Amino acid sequence: MNERKFSFVMTCYDQAQELEANLPAFLTQEYEPGYEVIVVDESSTDETEDVLKLFKNDYKHLYTTFLPKPNIPLFRKKFAFNIGTKASKNEWIIFTNISNRLVANDILKAVNDNLSSDAQLTLGYHLPKGIRLQPFATIDEAESLILKGERRLTKIRERKHLKYTWGRYDFIIIHKDNVVELLKYYEQRVSASRLLGIRLGIFFGNLLRRGSTTQLVTT
Repeated sequence: MNERKFSFVMTCYDQAQELEANLPAFLTQEYEPGYEVIVVDESSTDETEDVLKLFKNDYKHLYTTFLPKPNIPLFRKKFAFNIGTKASKNEWIIFTNISNRLVANDILKAVNDNLSSDAQLTLGYHLPKGIRLQPFATIDEAESLILKGERRLTKIRERKHLKYTWGRYDFIIIHKDNVVELLKYYEQRVSASRLLGIRLGIFFGNLLRRGSTTQLVTT
């Protein structure tokens, strides 16, 4: 079994409370090959910096970096993920969000054991008792989901019902060599009319692709 080394890369902005609640689950994964967690602070104005300092005292595999507020908000996430990737030491990157709490301490093992070697990119969805992995042979095949038709619609993004069907993924797994190609999609402006088409395309596409995903129940 190929034992990959992963780097969680996540961004945060004024999320001190979520860091306190959710970061421990990322830092206490039981994964023998080892891993690291990189948090990119997007110029938070709350107690985020203090919270991260406290965690760093106890967890040596936690690394933090800082992103000044960019002039173009559209590119903010791209800049943050790029900084986090450059700071990472491992070949496999898992882009995620501190709001997406891990549900078990063996998520990384489940990901490693079931990650398709033929996939250039894999999307992950948190389930009540595990995860669902959705592989794509190429990054371009996942274009509509990466553009995230629901990304500007907060009420839709936060819904739990039909999460996979609507493409509301929680993390992206990708080899470090392919990150630049992925992040080009974070530069694109999406019109309101195109957003609707993307969302409907994701919905019906994922209904058809459900059989190609891997649903995992963790301990």
